[in-house]
Amino acid sequence: MGTNTQPMVACPTCRKPVVWTAAEKFKPFCSERCKMIDLGDWATEAHKIPGPPLLSEDDDGADFESY
Repeated sequence: MGTNTQPMVACPTCRKPVVWTAAEKFKPFCSERCKMIDLGDWATEAHKIPGPPLLSEDDDGADFESY
């Protein structure tokens, strides 16, 4: 009766199905290419976490000098 199916997720970049196992090197991505495309989107701020900015554009970072 019980089936032993692996959990599947969709690659966030291309939507290709990816098996969610420890053997999947790039999970949740299907490949290194899709992983790097996503990283590039974060680096260019194509992806953003919603909310107000933590630092203003004119903040000189002086608050962090004591750390």
